[in-house]
Amino acid sequence: MDFKIVVIGASLGGFNALQVILAQLPKDLPVAVAIAQHRHRYSNGELITYLQETTVLPVREAEDKQPITPGIVFLAPADYHLLIEPGYFALSKDAPVTYARPSIDVLFESAADAYEEQVIGIILTGASNDGAKGLAKIQAYGGTAIVQKPDTAECPVMPEAAIKAVKEPQILPLAEIVPFLNSQIKSQVLI
Repeated sequence: MDFKIVVIGASLGGFNALQVILAQLPKDLPVAVAIAQHRHRYSNGELITYLQETTVLPVREAEDKQPITPGIVFLAPADYHLLIEPGYFALSKDAPVTYARPSIDVLFESAADAYEEQVIGIILTGASNDGAKGLAKIQAYGGTAIVQKPDTAECPVMPEAAIKAVKEPQILPLAEIVPFLNSQIKSQVLI
């Protein structure tokens, strides 16, 4: 299977979890990564700066109509929904979903619509059920569903909601998510 994108959702405790994930990603990652991290709508670019310090991959704030490029980590801008269209990103100021903008569900559902089975969705720590519905859609469309093992999450609410919504996801301790991810995409070559 040639995957097109990895989508990651996180909320409370997400910064620490994302640091662990990003630190392990290989420099020749053959897919793009898109992240929806719940944060204050007035937050500035410091999150990108801090995340960039943990990874060899470039970390960028996604822009409207920006091409989806393998080997780059894209972060949803504060106070915008990040959507996936075939080949590019879209931004939206639509109403918050599950009290969040960016919404993990919006990112995940649009990724499933755009790339179906070529999506890997990862739910990390968080204090809401945002992302559970989107991860279920990724799985329903044939994509891969990964959930952080709740007892390794700073806040287990989001992983627990995803586990209830998704039929038999890969439930992994935080430290084992990237090795599993790499095993899924190891046959792909960065073009």
